[in-house]
Amino acid sequence: MHLITAYISVIIIWATTPLAIKWSSESVGFLFGISSRFLLGAVFALSLIMLLGKKLSLETKAIQTYLTGGIGLSSAMLCVYWGAQYIPSGWVSIIFGITPIITGLLAMKLLGESGLTFFRLMAIALGIAGLFTMLETGINFDPQSRYGVIGVLFSSLFYSLTTVLIKRIDADIDSFSSVTGTLLIAAIFVSLFWGVFAEEIPVEIPARAALSILYLAIVGSVVGFLLFYYVLKRVEATRTSLITLITPIGALLIGHLTNNEPLNWEIIMGCVLILSGLLLFEFEGAIRHTRIIKRA
Repeated sequence: MHLITAYISVIIIWATTPLAIKWSSESVGFLFGISSRFLLGAVFALSLIMLLGKKLSLETKAIQTYLTGGIGLSSAMLCVYWGAQYIPSGWVSIIFGITPIITGLLAMKLLGESGLTFFRLMAIALGIAGLFTMLETGINFDPQSRYGVIGVLFSSLFYSLTTVLIKRIDADIDSFSSVTGTLLIAAIFVSLFWGVFAEEIPVEIPARAALSILYLAIVGSVVGFLLFYYVLKRVEATRTSLITLITPIGALLIGHLTNNEPLNWEIIMGCVLILSGLLLFEFEGAIRHTRIIKRA
């Protein structure tokens, strides 16, 4: 596969995922949407790994990775699916865009990575300002939108913590094993969650919801992650980081054009503030280096 094709595919998949999440829960409930997604995704991933003649690693660190990734991913997605009921799909991607900032802060604490700098503090301030702008705008549309913002924020926290913990485990396993093992644990976890809350299986599933679930199970859960790992191994980190800057804009436009979601200057301003913070946080090292060179 051409690298540029994989890169663009990841952007498209991540930009369309929030709307697919919203559509997959229509008339069937968010618990059915997420449970069916992970169950189908796990079956597809297992079938793919068998078809390619690969084996699922069962080493200690690999199992730790599956458990950490599966529980963390399913927790994050439960929050997203619940929150997506209250806010436009484009907002999900924008708010989730602060995940690299949260990941960076957790990495400082748990992995001992570089501490806060002036530029990173500015980035955090911009991100918070953007969140408050989105929250205020949402409450003007619908007071319940605050639940959606809080849900996606918790999702970002769970996802970031999972990413840092997996990096801490540092298991030497391939992408296929990582994705498959994670989806298996996630499928078990959400199924248990479904059982506890005993939500009834819907008698009829609307075509749009069914297609969205299928899209998320195969493309969003398996193909998307495999392509992302493919890109991550072949492209420098700075260019990979651009994906998280492009997808929120794409998701916002897709939601507006295909689902008639609101788009005004307040929403655009919130988006700009959050993405500016993310941009500053991701590239603060390059900015400081440029300033040092100019002074020299």
